[in-house]
Amino acid sequence: MRRAILFLSALVLLIAAPACAQLDQLLKELDTLTRPATGAPGDVKIGAALKQALQVGTENAVKLTGRTDGYFTNQAIKILMPERLRTLERGLRTVGYGSEVDQLVLSMNRAAERAAPSAKKIFWDAIGGMTIEDAQRILGGTPTAATDYFKTKTSASLTLAFRPVVDQAMNEVGTTRQYNELLGQAKAIPFLRTEDYDLDHYVVGKALDGLFHVVGEEERKIRTDPAARVTDLLKDVFAK
Repeated sequence: MRRAILFLSALVLLIAAPACAQLDQLLKELDTLTRPATGAPGDVKIGAALKQALQVGTENAVKLTGRTDGYFTNQAIKILMPERLRTLERGLRTVGYGSEVDQLVLSMNRAAERAAPSAKKIFWDAIGGMTIEDAQRILGGTPTAATDYFKTKTSASLTLAFRPVVDQAMNEVGTTRQYNELLGQAKAIPFLRTEDYDLDHYVVGKALDGLFHVVGEEERKIRTDPAARVTDLLKDVFAK
């Protein structure tokens, strides 16, 4: 009976306040009832720690990307001109439109930076679907196993939810206008080939790729750097 009460209490607190001291204490008590004879963390604690790690990692990732220059100055996730438009880019730079191309690149990154904060709730809502079996697999997986699992489970829904936010941000920062102006200038240059391109779709994809990249880096830190384990629960489960 006590075990069931503790489990339900931990579940309620995990949903309401996953990083609180009360949850850590409840999980410690429950873990004494579920811990194997080897002394390894119990299943409930492993599951809660993985969810907490993802919550900490995604929150940090959103903070890092959802600020001015969060994408633009991070060379690992900076959004560049699409590969299919690189020939067009070189041609425009050749005839003196380099600054306009640079402004377009900057505005794509600004749109991603503006949209990034909206991902936090979507990320956290999706974390709740992780099972204890998933958590056990992930804990013994690669340094970014949780992020990879998360990406597989949420990419489609994140794309649907993220696109209108990016579309609005691109309109607000002028990305769409700048792209159309550049395309119009390119069409007036005889030797340049132009084509219609879904720039919104491209920026959405790159924005999400960048977020997942940073989430993965945050997961690596939690797994390998004790200083990144900001709660007792993470310190206990991820300690080597």
